[in-house]
Amino acid sequence: MRFSGKTVVITGAASGIGRAAVLLFAGEGATVYAADIDAAGGEALAQSSNGAIRFQHCEVTSTEAIRALMDRAAAETGGIDVVFNNAGAGGDPAAIDTIEPEGWDRTMDLLLRSVAFGIRHAVPHMIGRKGAAIVNTSSVAAVGPGYAPTAYAVAKAGVLHLTKCAATDLARHNIRVNAVQPGFIQTNIFTASMDMTAETKATAKAMLATMGEHAQPVARAGQAEDIARAVAFLASDDAAFVTGTTLLVDGGLTVGPRHSWDPEAPNMLGALRELADSQAPV
Repeated sequence: MRFSGKTVVITGAASGIGRAAVLLFAGEGATVYAADIDAAGGEALAQSSNGAIRFQHCEVTSTEAIRALMDRAAAETGGIDVVFNNAGAGGDPAAIDTIEPEGWDRTMDLLLRSVAFGIRHAVPHMIGRKGAAIVNTSSVAAVGPGYAPTAYAVAKAGVLHLTKCAATDLARHNIRVNAVQPGFIQTNIFTASMDMTAETKATAKAMLATMGEHAQPVARAGQAEDIARAVAFLASDDAAFVTGTTLLVDGGLTVGPRHSWDPEAPNMLGALRELADSQAPV
């Protein structure tokens, strides 16, 4: 019960990583304010919790909606202890040579600006709270190209730098700020914004799971609960000496080229060594 008596605010809470985090924090004693644009999903989550989970409709691209969320949580409980800025979607899928300004701005507003103002409007209610912590959702896409669309990747890289800057700004208030970087996780973050039937989305999710099983050293698809547990660690007193950093939770996806962990993968360095060995005098 690491979060007994604490107030936790989570955005993007009705599904995927957000939902898993809501259930984990509530299960460990917190009063959780679950924010999402999915009213049906959020209300269902709240109704199943005997009051531990309180739903708030929140469009995170609206700074006023974010302010209202934070103000409500503080007014009803006396303050905020933990914020998990998690809301997001795949953003504009266009490449840099075809993306339009509207798509770029919409992606930045959803994935980066919302995090900045989630921090901005939470902090006044976190000052003086022992163990206050903020966790932001970044992505493996922040470490290099090839994991996600360009605008999404750039926004998530921005979240990492924002996390470091916020950690320094808020150190004087004893508020820790960290980020988590999910890898291939079985959620609907990319398919949700696409024009697909429910059946096609289910097929796409299964396809991503299969890809995850073969894309990294940990041979299974990541689950939302894997990320939720990492977030809970960063938000807890177990991480009291951790701020301004990020935790990669990717099953080893970013450890290096495939041949660094898969002995069956083509390996130029290995091939050169074998050639050299074959030419060596007996």
